[in-house]
Amino acid sequence: MVAIDIGIIIGGLVILCFGGYALVLGSVALAKKLQVSSIVIGLTVVAYGTSTPELATSIIAAIGSHTELILGNIVGSNISNVGMVIGISAIFAPLAMRKITTRRWLPIMIGVSLLLVVLSYDGEISQIDGVILLAGLIAFSIYTIKTAKKQNPVGDDVENEDPESEMALSKFHITNVPRALGFVFIGAILLFIGGQLTIDSAVSIAESLGISQMVIGITIIAIGTSLPELVTSIIAIRKKQMDIGIGNIVGSNIYNILFIGGVAGTIVGIPVIADAFTDFYIMIAFSLVLFIGLRKYIPRPVGVGLAIAYVVYLGYTLLL
Repeated sequence: MVAIDIGIIIGGLVILCFGGYALVLGSVALAKKLQVSSIVIGLTVVAYGTSTPELATSIIAAIGSHTELILGNIVGSNISNVGMVIGISAIFAPLAMRKITTRRWLPIMIGVSLLLVVLSYDGEISQIDGVILLAGLIAFSIYTIKTAKKQNPVGDDVENEDPESEMALSKFHITNVPRALGFVFIGAILLFIGGQLTIDSAVSIAESLGISQMVIGITIIAIGTSLPELVTSIIAIRKKQMDIGIGNIVGSNIYNILFIGGVAGTIVGIPVIADAFTDFYIMIAFSLVLFIGLRKYIPRPVGVGLAIAYVVYLGYTLLL
C-alpha cells in the first residue's frame, strides 16, 4: 500500500503545480485590471487560496477530535512557509521586498504569532480565544482592503524591481475580471484537491510508522499543506511577481493563525501541550529573520540558511 500512497502523492503534486499556475495567473491579471497593488493581492486572494488545505485539514481534525493535529498544522505550516518556501524560493532568485512589507506586514505577522502564544498560556485555545482570533481576522481584512485603496498598482513601488516585470505581465492574456476570478477559483480548487491527496497519503505512511499526531501535524501535514505556498511562490517568482510570492507567505502565516486557528478554536477547544511553546518560539524566530536586517531583499545565502535551519528543525522534531 505504501507504493500506492507514493503514487497518489506524486499525482497530488502535479495537481498542485497546475493549481498554483492558475492561481498566480488569475491573481496577477486581477491586480492589473483592478489597479490593486500585487502585494495586497498576495496577502488576500492568493494567501486565502493557498491556505485552503490547512483550513480543510484543521476542520476535519476538529470534527474528528484530532485536536493535536490542528495546532501542529498551524505552527508547523508557518515555520515551513518561512524555512522551506521562502528559503527555497530565495535560492531560485533573490526576493525583492517592499518597504511596506518590512514596516507593516511582517510586524503584523509577528504580532499575530505573539497573540497565539498569549492565548495559549492557559493550556488551551478556547472557543472564546477562537472568537478573538476571528475578530482579529476581520480587523486585518478590513485594514488590508483600506490599504489597497492607498497602494500603487502592480509593481509601482517595488525597490530594485526586475525590468522584465512588465514584459512578464504582458504575457498574461486574461482580459476581464470574471475570467481572472475564474482562474483564481479553479486554482484554489486544484490546490485544495492536490493538497488533500498529498496530505492523506503522507499521513497514511506516517501513521504506519507510529508517529504521534503532534509530530505528524508539525512535519508531514505542515509540509503537505505548505506545498501550495511553495508551488505558488516559485511560479510567481518565475513570472517576476516577487510581491505575490512574499505576500502569499506573509498573508498565509497570518491567516493560518487568525482564520484556521479561529475557526478550529471556535468549533472545539484546542489543547496546548507544554512542548508546543518551543515550536511557538521557533516559529517567531524564523519570522524575525525576515524582519531584522532584510530591508530590501532576501539574498540566496539567507535562503540557503533558512532551508538548512528548517531541515535541522525537522530533524530535531522527529528525533525528540
